[in-house]
Amino acid sequence: MPVAVPRGFDACVLAGGRARRLGGASKPDVEVRGRRLLDHVLGAVAGASATVVVAPDSVAVPDRVVRVSERPAGGGPVAGAVAGLAALAEGRTPEPVTALLACDSPFLATAVPRLLAALQADPEAAGAVLTDADGRPQWLSGFYRTNALRAALAGTDGRDRAVRSVLGGLPLLTVPAVGLEAVDLDTWDQVSALHP
Repeated sequence: MPVAVPRGFDACVLAGGRARRLGGASKPDVEVRGRRLLDHVLGAVAGASATVVVAPDSVAVPDRVVRVSERPAGGGPVAGAVAGLAALAEGRTPEPVTALLACDSPFLATAVPRLLAALQADPEAAGAVLTDADGRPQWLSGFYRTNALRAALAGTDGRDRAVRSVLGGLPLLTVPAVGLEAVDLDTWDQVSALHP
């Protein structure tokens, strides 16, 4: 039987990928408004009990954060989520809720309390995700019940699987984004547009 969301949560931040539309730049290290994209997202989940960043070894992470790589390398976000959840369970009992976030959404912080509150209010939901201005779910801007997330990822290494095909079948709540919360940055034009 589902349980209500406790105060504690873990966080898995996906920061791998090839960033083709950024000319192969290290996306987590791209700066927006004076901070790396990754640091914006880590700041949004600063209250997490444990945080894992799935990224290449070349991406620096704070001391309190664990960095792992997906297997196979370059296997995509589902492979990253599999690796991140495994790392969060290593040597500890994971929190009942896990944030699953992409590193290219730097303005998530104000959405975090609303996502957690939505999940708290509906014990039957497997998670709560942001929706963009067009109402599309942002699977990698969400908080999930850890057991539901693990079950959705069970039996796959995640290689080249679409996130929607894995998480889209879960009973999820949607929370409309406010302002720039659902912005994700895939091109230099998008990055430049955010600089004054």
